[in-house]
Amino acid sequence: MKKALVIDDDVDILYLIKDILEDDGYEVLISNSAEEAYTKLNKDIDIVLLDVMMPGIDGFSFCRKIRDEVEIPIIFLTAKTSEEDIIKGLALGGDDYITKPFSINQLKARMNAHIRRDNRKKQKNYLQIGDIKMNLKSREVEYFGEDIVLTKREFDILELLALNRGMVFSKEDIYEKIWGYDAEGDSATVSEHIKKIRAKFLKINKDFDSIQTVWGIGYKLKK
Repeated sequence: MKKALVIDDDVDILYLIKDILEDDGYEVLISNSAEEAYTKLNKDIDIVLLDVMMPGIDGFSFCRKIRDEVEIPIIFLTAKTSEEDIIKGLALGGDDYITKPFSINQLKARMNAHIRRDNRKKQKNYLQIGDIKMNLKSREVEYFGEDIVLTKREFDILELLALNRGMVFSKEDIYEKIWGYDAEGDSATVSEHIKKIRAKFLKINKDFDSIQTVWGIGYKLKK
C-alpha cells in the first residue's frame, strides 16, 4: 500500500486530503506542523504533500531540512501562487508545486505519476540474485536477511559479476575493470578478493555457491 505524509496547519484540509487519498488506496499520515511531521518521517513514506505557510518551521524550511535525508517525492500544496515561490519550492528540492484551490483528480494523478517514477528509479538501484540483495547506490548487501559488509573492491567485484550474471570473467578482465589498466599489482589479487567475498557469505550459509569458478577461465555469478 502506498503511504503519504500530508503536512498542513489547516486541519480541515488535512482531513479532506486524508479521505480523498484513502479512497484512492493510500495509507495517510497527517501532521499540522513541520515539527510533528519530522517525527513521522520514516523509510516507509512514499510521498510528502507539504504546505508552505505554517507557524514555526514553514514548508520551504522543512523541505530544505529533509531533502538530504530522504529521496521520496515532495509535492508542495499551497496557496502561495507567485512564480517566485514556485521557483523557490522547486529549487529547494520539491518535485512538484500545486496551488490551492486544487483539482482532486489532478492531485491524485500527479502523486501517482511521481510514485511510479520514483519506483522505477529505485528498481535501477537494486539487484536481487537468489537470496543476495544489493543496493547499488548505498553499496549495501544482504543475504538471507543478514547484512554482508564488503570492502570497496569486494563490492565492485560482486557488482560486476551481478550485473553480468552467467558471463565468465577472467582474473585479468576483473583486475583491469576494477583496479584499472595502470594499477600496480597483478590479477592474483582477484583470487584473494573472491576468496574473502565467499567466506563472508559462507558464514551465513555453508552451501553458498553463487560465485562459481570456471576452471582455466575465471569466475561468474550463476543465474
